[in-house]
Amino acid sequence: MKPRQKRFLFIVVAVTGLALVVGLVLNALDKNVSLYFTPTQVFNNEAPQGRSFRIGGLVEEGSVKREADGLTVNFVITDKHKSISVVYKGILPDLFKEGKGVVAQGKIEANGVMRADEVLAKHDENYMPPEAVDALKKAETANAAAAAATPPSAPDTK
Repeated sequence: MKPRQKRFLFIVVAVTGLALVVGLVLNALDKNVSLYFTPTQVFNNEAPQGRSFRIGGLVEEGSVKREADGLTVNFVITDKHKSISVVYKGILPDLFKEGKGVVAQGKIEANGVMRADEVLAKHDENYMPPEAVDALKKAETANAAAAAATPPSAPDTK
């Protein structure tokens, strides 16, 4: 084999090896990346179907229900505009409370309920993910606009 052919063969093997490594890394990242969505985005079917993702918002007041087995908990996550029911089987974090921030990771089932594999509670009173802050602001704006667009009820003339 001539030196030129050896060099060409080395380049082909190196490029093939590099492409294989890049492909394996991208495949591993694709399976482990967990995207974050708000309840409104999930309600609008923007979340992936059949894939695990994270949903964040506030635990709706009065929505936490524990089943008889002691481990299964049903609750609702809201962004004050839309709400998504969540079922989680396991031990909840100590900071998990109604009205507080929470992030749940899992999949949406056919009935629209999220089956969570992991639940994370907000760790600090002053911190909330930027996406959740934006979603809450948009929901408040939408609720204010809806309230302003609703005509006042006619006075009772009895």
